[in-house]
Amino acid sequence: MMKSNLEVHGELDLIQPNEPWDCNLMGGYLQASHHYHTGGDLSEFMDHVVKQLSETSPAADNLDSFSVKPLSPHVDHRPRKIPRRDERDVTTKTPDQTIGDQGLRMITLLLECAVAISVENLSEANRMLLELTQMASPYSSSCAERVVAYFTKAMASRVMNSWLRTCSPIVPYKSILSSFQAFNTISPYIKFAHFTANQTILEAFHQKDVVHIIDLDIMHGLQWPALFHILATRPEGPPLIRLTGFGSSMDALEETGRQLSSFAKRLGMSFEFHPVAKRSGDIDPWMVQSRHGETVAVHWLQHSLYDATGPDLQTMRLLELLFPRVITLVEQEMIRCGSFLDRFVGSLHYYSTLFDSLGASLACDDPGRQRVEHGLLGRRSIMYWPLVAQQGAGRRSL
Repeated sequence: MMKSNLEVHGELDLIQPNEPWDCNLMGGYLQASHHYHTGGDLSEFMDHVVKQLSETSPAADNLDSFSVKPLSPHVDHRPRKIPRRDERDVTTKTPDQTIGDQGLRMITLLLECAVAISVENLSEANRMLLELTQMASPYSSSCAERVVAYFTKAMASRVMNSWLRTCSPIVPYKSILSSFQAFNTISPYIKFAHFTANQTILEAFHQKDVVHIIDLDIMHGLQWPALFHILATRPEGPPLIRLTGFGSSMDALEETGRQLSSFAKRLGMSFEFHPVAKRSGDIDPWMVQSRHGETVAVHWLQHSLYDATGPDLQTMRLLELLFPRVITLVEQEMIRCGSFLDRFVGSLHYYSTLFDSLGASLACDDPGRQRVEHGLLGRRSIMYWPLVAQQGAGRRSL
C-alpha cells in the first residue's frame, strides 16, 4: 500500500480464539446439459451457467469484455433473449433435475435483466424483474432461489432509482451492527480476518511498551479482546494500549469503549480508548492524537454496505501522516471497477459463494441464517447497485 516505512510479514500462525466475549452492545440458447445442480452447489452452478451463456448465447457474445456499444435511435436495443426449451419436449425428471432447470431459468433471466439495465432498457428490465419476483423467494430451501430473490430486489431498487433519480435510503447503523455480530457468530470468515490481522499487529508490537491501534470502523470491537489476551501474556509484560475507534454513532462507540475497558481491566492492562464519531476521510489529522514514541498500527475493514471511511484518497493521506508501523487491510473479494455487467457477474459469484456456505451448515429456516441473509448480505446486494451507479468506472482500487 505504501512504499516505505512499512514491514512486510511472511506466513503467519493464527492467534487462537480465547473464551467467548459477550459483546451484545445493542439489545436460449442453452444447450441441454446432462449435469443438474442442486441448491448446495450454487457457486459451481453459476460457473456452469455463465460458461454456457458465453459459448452459446447471441446476447452474450461479449460477456467477457462486457462492452456496451453506443445506442442508436433506429435500432431496437432490447437484449435478445435466450430461447427456452419447450417443457412439453422434456421427459420426466427427478426432483434434483427440476430444481436445476428452475434455477437455470431464474439465473438466465437474471442475467438477461442485467444486460437490459446495462443498456438502460429499463422497461424491459422491469418486466423481467416482475417475472423474477413471482419465481424467487428469499425463504426457499434452494440457495440459488434465495440469491436470485435478493438480487431481484437489488436490481429493482436500481431501476427505480434510475427512473426517479433518487438514492436508496440509508440502512440503520444499529441494524447493520446486529446482523454483523450474527454473521461473526455463525461464519468463520470474519473471525479468520480478525485473527490474521491480529497476528500481523502482534508481530509489529513485539517488545514495544506503548502501542496505538487505530480502527477505521470499529463497530462492536469484536476483534480486539483476542489481541488483548495475547498481549497481556507476553513474557516482557503487557504494553500500554491506546485504541482510537472510528464510527458513525458516538453512543455505540462509547459503549464499545466501556466493554473493551472492562475487558482490559480484568487482564490487568493499561488501556485508553478514544472514540471519533466521524469518517476517517473527513477528519483533520490532529483529531487522532498520535503521541511521540508510540508504535502505531492501523486496521482498515472495507465494506460494500456503507461508506465507513469516506474518500479513499483522503484516508490514505491520513495514514501517511500517522506514520504507522503496519496497516492491515480487509476487503471483500468482489469486483469494484469496470463495467456494470463486469461487476454484476463478479458480485453474483461472490454472494453465491456466501449463500452456499451458509446453506451447507444451516437449515433454510434457521433464525441466524435468515438474520444474516436479510439484515446483512441481502442489504449489501441492495446497497451495492446505487453505489455502482454513483461510482461507476471512476472507482479506484487501492
